[in-house]
Amino acid sequence: MSFDAGSLKYSEAGLIPAIVQDVATDVVLMLAYMNKEAVEKTLATGETWFWSRSRQEFWHKGATSGNVQRVQEILYDCDRDTLLVKVEQRGAACHEGYFSCFHYKVESDGNVTVVGERLFDPEQVYGKK
Repeated sequence: MSFDAGSLKYSEAGLIPAIVQDVATDVVLMLAYMNKEAVEKTLATGETWFWSRSRQEFWHKGATSGNVQRVQEILYDCDRDTLLVKVEQRGAACHEGYFSCFHYKVESDGNVTVVGERLFDPEQVYGKK
């Protein structure tokens, strides 16, 4: 059976959620969205490509920071409407400088703590916002 990116179920906006997971640690690094072109580009290059809903543009993960994601495996769910992309993460996945975007932990008392340490200073990589 061969894969066709067009066979996935995209939203009305033409997007499919992609859960990105570190292949070595199983840590969930991020959730992003892909359109058909991003899925095809990811397959063709072996690195992750996404559609930015906030910027309304196509982007290559790590193009600015150098923290690229080398794709090891792509799986889709039984409904064909969600992707799981297992990657070898170079550096930090999060634009805030953390390995995972999921670094804010809600404690049982309602307080929030930061999990993990910052691997890079975002201002040095992206400039002041």
